[in-house]
Amino acid sequence: MKKAKVYMYDEMAGILTEDENGFHFLYDQSYLKLKEAEPVSLTLPLADKAFESKTMFPFFDGLIPEGWLLDIAQKNWTFYF
Repeated sequence: MKKAKVYMYDEMAGILTEDENGFHFLYDQSYLKLKEAEPVSLTLPLADKAFESKTMFPFFDGLIPEGWLLDIAQKNWTFYF
């Protein structure tokens, strides 16, 4: 299982998880309680439920660099799982 923390304006908004069933996104309870909380995407509205997809959510997929930018990112990014 792979996990990634998702941040909005320096606040941890939720966790993106990949497992054998696909991808899941769940907002953090503390984030949902914030008065200024905003959805990370219009396709992932603020909710106290897990969003599920067999493939990567299009919003997150669009954030992944490609080509030479991906090469640079892979060499320089540190991921915490």
